[in-house]
Amino acid sequence: MLRITDARTGEPIDAVPARRSLTRVEAHVERDDLSALRVLLVADVLARTLELGGTPVVTVADPPPELRARADALGIRRAEGDRSGAGPALHVLAPGATAVEGIRVEVAPVHGTADPALLRMVLLAAPRRQPVDFATADLDGARETLARWRKSVATWATRPSKPVPERVRQELRAAWEDDLDVPAVLEVLRRVEHADDVPDGARFETYAYADRLLGLELTRDIGAQR
Repeated sequence: MLRITDARTGEPIDAVPARRSLTRVEAHVERDDLSALRVLLVADVLARTLELGGTPVVTVADPPPELRARADALGIRRAEGDRSGAGPALHVLAPGATAVEGIRVEVAPVHGTADPALLRMVLLAAPRRQPVDFATADLDGARETLARWRKSVATWATRPSKPVPERVRQELRAAWEDDLDVPAVLEVLRRVEHADDVPDGARFETYAYADRLLGLELTRDIGAQR
């Protein structure tokens, strides 16, 4: 069960009262900037996390058209529904945003600019309550890691299939269910990449499974000519 920190109290709380209860994830954005884009991204990952845990989710947002286009480019799924829908709500917003009823999931601001192809990777690698400054971010490292993982996944896909090792599955779920700790999810993938006891077929399944949360298109290059 996902536990999330409610910004109103600073305390962790169950994200939903019941795993099968329809839940709204509401992203509160008004401007077209990278900070608002990060709010949409966190809402997207939060919805994916709940879905992986078996919770039905409807996402709600009304971004400006320019921001919607940037979100599309980042692979952020389009929101649907409206704020009057039934079910408990999780509100994803920037610090200091207008007060709302329900659990508040705050997202720190973003400064600077970066290659749009790297935005999702760089933003996912930082804890959501930690500000991101692209002037000091390791953009080269993010570019190299993303390219290496996509190439490796394409290679592993040609090996005999093996299931995700149960201990690895538990590590991944423990990470994303612990206050949506996406950097810890990425760390699990780094360990699996070099683990001697994980066959390539299981590495492929592990990365494909984790990418249901990350949305980094890690399987994008499967079948591409190398």
